[in-house]
Formats: sequence, C-alpha cells, structure tokens
Amino acid sequence: MEDAELQALSRKLELLVQRVEQLKSQNRALLASEKAWREERAHLIEKNEMARLKVEAMISRLKALEQDT
Repeated sequence: MEDAELQALSRKLELLVQRVEQLKSQNRALLASEKAWREERAHLIEKNEMARLKVEAMISRLKALEQDT
C-alpha cells in the first residue's frame, strides 16, 4: 500500500472512531433522558392514582350526605 492510501485509511479510521464515540455519548444521553421520563411518568401515575382516590372518597361522602337528608 502506498503512503497516501495508508494515510487516507488512517484518516477514515480516525473518523470512524470519532463517530463511535459520538454515538456512545448520544446513547448515554438518551438513556439518561429515558430514565428521567420513566421516573416522571411513574410520579405522574402515582399522583393520578392519589387524585382518583380523593375524588372517589369525595363522591362517597357526597352520597352519604345525600342519603342522610
């Protein structure tokens, strides 16, 4: 192989290594983002369940009051 070919191949290899590192970094960021939205989703589900239970309790109290009158 000629020097120019080796240099071109070496440069392509360097670019490939850089791209792999860039993709690894993006993957880490995406995984962190996924973890954050999964935690947020779990929190929102919990809040929704608490709100549902409160509404059901209010409805029960209103029905009880309605029956008392």
